[in-house]
Amino acid sequence: MQEIQLTPTSYIVLGLLDQASEATPYELKQMVELSVGHFWSLPRWQLYAEPARLARAGYLTETQEQDGRRRKRYALTERGRDALGRWTGAPTQQITELRDLAFLKLYFGADPAAMAEAQLAALRPLLKTYQAMRGTNTGDEPGGPRQTLEAGIEYVRTSIRAWERIAREAALGAAGAARTQPSDGAKPNGT
Repeated sequence: MQEIQLTPTSYIVLGLLDQASEATPYELKQMVELSVGHFWSLPRWQLYAEPARLARAGYLTETQEQDGRRRKRYALTERGRDALGRWTGAPTQQITELRDLAFLKLYFGADPAAMAEAQLAALRPLLKTYQAMRGTNTGDEPGGPRQTLEAGIEYVRTSIRAWERIAREAALGAAGAARTQPSDGAKPNGT
């Protein structure tokens, strides 16, 4: 067994396999899209490479189907379960890393009204999706997924409020700029 550095992607794989018992990399990708992919972005190709890496290090078992597509299926070992338990048991003080392309563009001069319109068009359906997910909650789900979903709903609502404010400020700024323009089209400084 080789020693490896476990990454957030490693823990995503371990955690999903803890919930699902076993899965193929494709099934892991589907699970990510329905769960942690809503708040943790990762290149989906990592979900195809990471299980094999974890299996070589003894965190997962790997079996290959004997017929059909001969897919590889992975399951958690005791070593993998222990590593997941140590990781989830260690509280973190790491602050959320905000990597928002729209804010980056806005900072460097993007049109705030256009950016707000685009962001609101993306965020409002996302909020509806999260609220629909909450509506299917039977109350039997573990607390972590429910609490994470509620935090996601609050985050999207806050983002919507921020972009609505940016849109209002842009509209006021455009109206204010229009009021300061002379009616003959000349620049305010008289040139």
